[in-house]
Amino acid sequence: MFTPPSFTVALLMVITSAVCWGSWANTYKGTRNYRFELFYWDYAAGIVLISLVLAFTMGSFGTSGPGFLDNVRAADRNNIVLALVGGVIFNVANLLLVAGIDMAGLAVAFPVSIGIALVVGVVLSYALQPKGSAMLLAWGVLAAIVAVIAIGKAYASLGSSGRAVTRKSIVVCVISGILMGSFAPFVTRALTHGNALTPYSIAVFFTLGAFLCCFVVNVYFMRKPLVGVPVDFRDYFKARAADHMLGLLGGFIWGLGTVFNFVAAGFTGVAISYAIGQSAPMVAALWGVLVWKEFAGSGSRARVYLGVMFLCYILAIVLIAKAYNAEAGVQASLRLLRGALTS
Repeated sequence: MFTPPSFTVALLMVITSAVCWGSWANTYKGTRNYRFELFYWDYAAGIVLISLVLAFTMGSFGTSGPGFLDNVRAADRNNIVLALVGGVIFNVANLLLVAGIDMAGLAVAFPVSIGIALVVGVVLSYALQPKGSAMLLAWGVLAAIVAVIAIGKAYASLGSSGRAVTRKSIVVCVISGILMGSFAPFVTRALTHGNALTPYSIAVFFTLGAFLCCFVVNVYFMRKPLVGVPVDFRDYFKARAADHMLGLLGGFIWGLGTVFNFVAAGFTGVAISYAIGQSAPMVAALWGVLVWKEFAGSGSRARVYLGVMFLCYILAIVLIAKAYNAEAGVQASLRLLRGALTS
């Protein structure tokens, strides 16, 4: 399988993943009167297709590690189940994220959902495996919480400009974030324990779990939608070909970013891949503010809250990355000390 030949290539892959994660939702914004429940079928198919394409190309050629099919044959079945379960949890979270985008816009939904996911992910990871500086992690979590509160305040201030503002949309984004921060332990275990899956293999089963989940969760949302009237599959087939293509493209973009992040993380290290990957909400917020003009005419108060959100989110990423770096530095010092004592 392909692995990055150098740190520079790995770094470019991680940066690409952040841009992909922060940009795929533009494809939904570009559709025309296409309900998110229907869009999501195209998106879910897209993430599976791109994962399979990359698994049978990048994941099957090269001299570094087993190819995709050989890895699947040798992997523990428990790891495959874990990847599928992780995909199911992610899919529910992502469906709610797309619903949040539909209700509140990119610049609000992404920072709220992924900000909560950042908090949940850090706390859950530390509880399961205490690594990193607890103090820096705590300050990072606090900064992320402030960022989420700030974007919530910015969204609330839109009401003064005559825009529709609902508490329901924020609740949906918060639930999305809690779930989004909960699937990582399943993926991590499948990548690291026993006869583990390669990044390419786990992407296939992860996205397959997400797609299969749609036949339960997305069908439920079609019948009992969060916004608007119920839709059925006849509406899906009435949609424009361009809308279907945008849905598939959204899945391709997200899937490419995910595989690149999985593959490059082992080369760049946790701190770098995590920090750059978690900057995706900043990319999405910039799209929402600068391109889709979601805060146009909102007034100075909203702009101040947006500025606070950006600063606090960046601070949270830096603090959490430094917390993991601090752990790495301590471990390196201990290795050097042990080497000196035994020499």
